[in-house]
Amino acid sequence: MILVLAGTSDARELALQIKDKGYDLLTTVVTDNAAKSMEEAGVPVQVGRLTADDIQQLIQDRAVQCVVDASHPFAEEASKNAMAGAQGAGVPYIRYERESLSSPGSEKLIVVEDYVQAAELAAEKRGVIMLTTGSKTLKTFTDRLLGLPDTTLVARMLPRLDNMQKCEELGVEQKNIVAMQGPFSKELNKALYEHYGVTLMITKESGKVGAFDEKVEAALEMGIETIVIGRPKIDYGTKFSDFESVLTQLKQVTGGN
Repeated sequence: MILVLAGTSDARELALQIKDKGYDLLTTVVTDNAAKSMEEAGVPVQVGRLTADDIQQLIQDRAVQCVVDASHPFAEEASKNAMAGAQGAGVPYIRYERESLSSPGSEKLIVVEDYVQAAELAAEKRGVIMLTTGSKTLKTFTDRLLGLPDTTLVARMLPRLDNMQKCEELGVEQKNIVAMQGPFSKELNKALYEHYGVTLMITKESGKVGAFDEKVEAALEMGIETIVIGRPKIDYGTKFSDFESVLTQLKQVTGGN
């Protein structure tokens, strides 16, 4: 049995390839929408956030031979729990992370270390700010941006009820919410920037599969300043950015196919 932390489109594809190699596997995801995608692909899935203890117990209960962590590049807590759970159960841990995309050189692009830095820099710049980093850290930005003179915060996020409730609770006006399921093409990004009159865009460096390049390229081509939040710095140990290397490593640690 292989345990795969999934939830992204490339993680789903990796899980399918592991299954095709003949391994029994179980994927874990956080949302019902991600679970539906796995179920439609015929991949066993468990829904819900897992602590390190939960993962260790799951490894023991299901006789898991290896943990493959293919969670989102910014799912820092999930990765740390996976590493701790695997270590506690004494099984190998393999990290798959979509390749980091080199940021195009531009005076309009600024890379920062975290969400707080991004929010504070945006507060200095003001204008029409489009936030494309999701709902989890929305409060970091609303605390610093809402109510500032000459400043409008446009929040782009997944069309989920809990996201809309959070926007309402934090004071984001309905007219300034873009609730859409990505990924977005460069053309659609440009259309949204133009519609709202965006002067500053904030994103995180999720990688090519996360349409990072389309968001940034669209903004820079339109002369829109862009703040990019760098990935968390985590020592994963065994880490790969391509499926073939993961499968090869999986074969080595399990003595499998």
